[in-house]
Amino acid sequence: MTDQLEVELLGRVDYQEAWELQKELVSARSDNLALPPKLLLLEHPHTYTLGRHGDEANLLFDEQAREEKGIELYRVDRGGDITYHGPGQLVGYPILYLSEQYGRGIGRIRSYVSDLEKAIMRTLAAFDIEATLFDGFRGVWVQEDGDLSKIAAIGVYVNRHGITSHGFALNIHTDLAYFDGIVPCGIDDHGVTSMSAFLRRHVAFEEVIPIFIGVFADIFGLTIQKPQGTLYAHR
Repeated sequence: MTDQLEVELLGRVDYQEAWELQKELVSARSDNLALPPKLLLLEHPHTYTLGRHGDEANLLFDEQAREEKGIELYRVDRGGDITYHGPGQLVGYPILYLSEQYGRGIGRIRSYVSDLEKAIMRTLAAFDIEATLFDGFRGVWVQEDGDLSKIAAIGVYVNRHGITSHGFALNIHTDLAYFDGIVPCGIDDHGVTSMSAFLRRHVAFEEVIPIFIGVFADIFGLTIQKPQGTLYAHR
């Protein structure tokens, strides 16, 4: 298998389109483990997604409210509860083969999620944002106004061949008001934040993406091919 990471910068993509692309890539990689690993980086229009075990009680906006605000809703096969995707949020979908080094069963998934959390935390550290983990909950958190706020969500799926899909969502300059329509990840006693809100300045995609790609490749022991696509310039 190659250790060359193919990075695709896709811009803004409808959720359904991105989901179908993941399925195609996962199917191809399941049939041929020699295909190179991929990292899809993109953002979505306003979207709520419910994971496999997501509780619809955590969806607060009814259908009319969602329609007025232009928010799509999908139930998907990733882990986790409900989350929001939208403009200003960097979404990453790694298509990787988790070899025996990750172990088997649920332990393999936990190890993989931990590596994703490390990649996000190291990226945030480059902006002097001290991120942390929250015992019992997945994702990446920061101390803000004396409490923990979630800055990145993680929800993944690993098929029987050990191929990953879905991934993470890092709030860069996200409109946090859209989180009012859900109980994010089913956690109702902690808030959400973004890099821009935390730093009190606008943070652009092109500041974050090169750093994240480098950190991701380092953590997963990969070398980077030249990314295909754009760096979300001027946003």
